[in-house]
Amino acid sequence: MLEQVVSMFDDYENMLKKLKKKSYEERMKGFREKYGHYFTEMTAYVENTDSDKRNTACLEIAEAFIGAVQEKFQVNGKMKGRTQADLNFFMIYYVFPAILLTEHESAKEIADAICNKWGASFKDSKIGYTTYDSLYGAFREKIFGIF
Repeated sequence: MLEQVVSMFDDYENMLKKLKKKSYEERMKGFREKYGHYFTEMTAYVENTDSDKRNTACLEIAEAFIGAVQEKFQVNGKMKGRTQADLNFFMIYYVFPAILLTEHESAKEIADAICNKWGASFKDSKIGYTTYDSLYGAFREKIFGIF
């Protein structure tokens, strides 16, 4: 499940640079075009699971996703603080909004599972998430008028 999902993090540093309203919109569009099949795979997996086991399916997705990130970015079971902070932002700006943009009935449940597992798996990473529209609306020219 979710083979090579960690590839969506290949360009995370550039995706976070000079994040402005217009660039965020363009980058999110490209991100969804390139990696949308992973989010479709997630929602299809949950959809094809018995309704009483959907929570378990969401947890399996979260474990596979987090496991792939840990394997790629951790060295000797630890991750550099700067890398972790950047990955947290990447999750908030791209991954969670992309999951929610699928508008699948289980999208929020999948996002909740990944968010909870992320916070439990990485030091100082109790993050939250919001929708793409909410984030996009928070930009003026730059996010919250800073950067």
